[in-house]
Amino acid sequence: MSKWKMLIPRLKKNLIITAYKMTAEDGLDVWCEDEAGPYQAVPQEGHSWQPQGHAKRHPHEYVRGGTAKLFTLFHPKTGKVVVKGVKSSANAILHPWLKNSLLELLEVSSSERDSIMDEENYRLWSRWQEGLKEKITLPKKLPKLRILLVMDNLKGHKTHEFVLWLFSKGIMPLYTPLGGSWLNMAESIQNIIKDRALRGQDPENPEQIIKWLEDVSEYWNKNPTPFEWGGKRFERRVRSRERRRNLRGSGAHVKRK
Repeated sequence: MSKWKMLIPRLKKNLIITAYKMTAEDGLDVWCEDEAGPYQAVPQEGHSWQPQGHAKRHPHEYVRGGTAKLFTLFHPKTGKVVVKGVKSSANAILHPWLKNSLLELLEVSSSERDSIMDEENYRLWSRWQEGLKEKITLPKKLPKLRILLVMDNLKGHKTHEFVLWLFSKGIMPLYTPLGGSWLNMAESIQNIIKDRALRGQDPENPEQIIKWLEDVSEYWNKNPTPFEWGGKRFERRVRSRERRRNLRGSGAHVKRK
């Protein structure tokens, strides 16, 4: 693991990893949200096929045709992905789409929205802020906690109106720490979709990019691949690091006795 990953606040990191590893209990689920792009409407890099000794080149009519972005909701347990291609990722565009998509996932009834949490349910909400220096003030009246939403640590994701809306629907946001976007598994599925849709292609406009991205996502959902955090190999590496004691001045270490 690189040094910059080791510097990430451990508590925030552990909360997100715990969310990924937990099993669904009492209807609690884990989704990831992210925005990818911009993707330019220019020739995209792909597998090289040019004759040996000849440099790879762009077409002579190389013109920038605009950019597109991708909104993504990803469910690691099933591998299902919900996407929308856009030309702008402004909050005025992102928040309405995200709210509508989450409502479709939740299928919230009015009785659930109006319910009041008891002490045990409030404790379940609070556990996802344990140890954090900056905590979100939880309202006293909240529905049953249903979704943990892993999101990047962006200012637009923390607006008062948006966070209160999440709480009112039983959604607890878990923000990745600064420099910790690698904790968001939505980034992995976005890279897969982008490569399959654009690699080696020569899009002429943002609309074409959006269609390709959404088509690939639709095809992915026909046979999605579940994602797991780390796996057995990751656990072995963690145990191996715990048996070591790093020495100052170099990358040397000694085994703990």
